[in-house]
Parts: sequence; C-alpha cells; structure tokens
Amino acid sequence: MLVSLADYKQPRDRAAIELLMSHYALDPMGGGEALPDEVLSGLCDALAEVANAATILIFDGEKPAALATVLQGFSSFKCKPLLNIHDVIVLPAYRGQGLAQRLMSEVEKLARQRGCCKVTLEVLQGNMVAQAVYRRCGFAAYELDPELGQALFWQKEL
Repeated sequence: MLVSLADYKQPRDRAAIELLMSHYALDPMGGGEALPDEVLSGLCDALAEVANAATILIFDGEKPAALATVLQGFSSFKCKPLLNIHDVIVLPAYRGQGLAQRLMSEVEKLARQRGCCKVTLEVLQGNMVAQAVYRRCGFAAYELDPELGQALFWQKEL
C-alpha cells in the first residue's frame, strides 16, 4: 500500500478523491445520498484554495483504497494550531486491514510536523467500528469537567 499526501492538481489524486468521496457519501455513515456532480468536480479545486487543508491517500497499486482529509484550526486554550480530521474513508473491500489506523498515524505525523497541539475529529454516535479504531489510536471524547459532560458536535445549515 502506498501512502501519499494528495496533490489537488494531479489527475490521479483528483480522481481518487472524487471516487472515495462518492463511495463515502453513498454509505449510511456518509449520509446515504450521492454528492452532486458540481460538488465532486469542484472539490479538489476548492480544497486547494483552503489554507492548510490536506488529504492523505492510500493506494493499492493504482487503485484508491482510503483517504483522510484534514483542516487546520486553532486552539485558543493552547495558543497553537490543531488538526481536525474532516473525512475518513476506507473502501469496503479494504476494511479490516488496518488502513484507518494507518491514516490516523499519518495524520498524527502531519500534525506534529505542523506544530499542532492536538488532533480532533467527529464520529457518529452509532458508528461503533470507527469509535473502536479511534480509541485504539488514542482518541477519546472531549470533556473539561466530568460533571459537565462531554462536548457535543452541533451544526446549523446555511
């Protein structure tokens, strides 16, 4: 398996990202609906414009197998950058082979290279397989005070 940092302008990497994102969107854990063509065709160009965005790809020969897309943020409590894992995708044929853990290791390496204080991610409450992988990689639910509970990830569509 070949691991590389995606070049959003390179045709092979663009095709891999589009393929993997298409599969992810159709999966129940990705919402179960196809992404619009304009989203897929514009994604790599848009990511290339986002400062400090990165996508780690894993290939099996020439076939895309997995990806993790990260976006750099900032921790005001640590006064340092952080890296948020926005997407993690492992194609069904490659699940159970340790690729998600490999992605997490590569993300951590990238975060350390960038001087980040932590890596964050969101995971669906019902995605127990992903939660188990993340726990094995050292992730845990975020809380400042056990009496106040864990942080919740909320959104507001615009």
